[in-house]
Amino acid sequence: MSSLQGINHLSVKYDCLMAGDMCSSDDTCSPRLRTLRQCVAGNGSMKLGPGARSQCANAVSALLSSPLHGCQCKRGMKKEKNCLSIYWSLHQSIIHGLNLVESYPYETVQWDYDYVRLASITADSDVGMVPVNRCLDAAKACNVDDLCQKLRTEYVSACIKPTGKSGLCNRVKCNKALRRFFDRVPADHTHELLFCPCKDTACAERRRQTIVPSCSYESVEKPSCLTQRRFCEADYVCKSRLAQFQYDCEPSEVSASGCKQRNYGACLLAYTGLIGSPITPNYLDNATSSVAPWCSCSASGNQRQECQDFLDYFTDNICLRNALKVFGSESDQQPTAGQSNTLSPAHHNRQNSTTSPPEGILTRGYILDKKFPTQVCFFWLSFTFVWCLVPPCCCVL
Repeated sequence: MSSLQGINHLSVKYDCLMAGDMCSSDDTCSPRLRTLRQCVAGNGSMKLGPGARSQCANAVSALLSSPLHGCQCKRGMKKEKNCLSIYWSLHQSIIHGLNLVESYPYETVQWDYDYVRLASITADSDVGMVPVNRCLDAAKACNVDDLCQKLRTEYVSACIKPTGKSGLCNRVKCNKALRRFFDRVPADHTHELLFCPCKDTACAERRRQTIVPSCSYESVEKPSCLTQRRFCEADYVCKSRLAQFQYDCEPSEVSASGCKQRNYGACLLAYTGLIGSPITPNYLDNATSSVAPWCSCSASGNQRQECQDFLDYFTDNICLRNALKVFGSESDQQPTAGQSNTLSPAHHNRQNSTTSPPEGILTRGYILDKKFPTQVCFFWLSFTFVWCLVPPCCCVL
């Protein structure tokens, strides 16, 4: 008798690695899982003989009552790719029209950022307030958080270090470090660094350079969006991140928020999950807040509409646009002395930051991290990105 019989697996959410181990050790489940893997491995169904269609369908049906059905993975977990491969072996078994995709494989993350209050704060920001620079505050807050500072140092170092005679960075290493940063550092830090509001082009360009685009994704020519999407769908991690983004940022014309899931925080979290992937999104320029992957539909031929639909999910998505707008609508001013300090969680996280330097310095210089071991800094001169690696930090204006 199967050890899995009599257990109501549909009511339990297993880690897919655990679910895979449970199935592999069960005499009934294990052969069905092996059959399924043959079915989804390219033309594997052809190797099963004349009865392949029936065998594949039967294996899928049987596994729907196993721990594999409904199993999930954690974003950034150890052996994430292995976990996701188990998930997709069942959940995207498109066999004879059978599609079992149920949103995406990641566990739901509880989001506690107070987006509702953010939208109302600006209404009271005109009286008794002094201007602040949220992008600079975000950098300071990251500097005093050990995990944020450590992983930020890692990706900055990986993304600016040239390799070989070409002088180019190691893009694979850069993207891996970026994924670690956005997967492991709390969103209160990562979102403030990436989505902080800017009122001038210098600030906007510094924000665009947060993920070091020249290494993480930019190239001389923009590749086809459909090509980039194919690369993404061939990778279990990217494929899962894209599925999460399409689910959590799905636009809706009937929802007041513009999001079908009505969750701005989840949408932004899904957006950052794509950073470090083949379809890494970022700000398109330093004049707007428009975002998109580094790709084009100019050479997509008769697939132009399909390509444009993919690109529009970033450039013409009311859910994503509203999520970015509401996040940026948090007051960029703080109460003067004597006023009540009713601020959002992000501001509370920044209370330990040091006093901001004069505005003249803010618009010309931006120190990544005062505590970086290599004193990695950067600044702008006529919007030219200049890196400085000589200790002590030479990024002084």
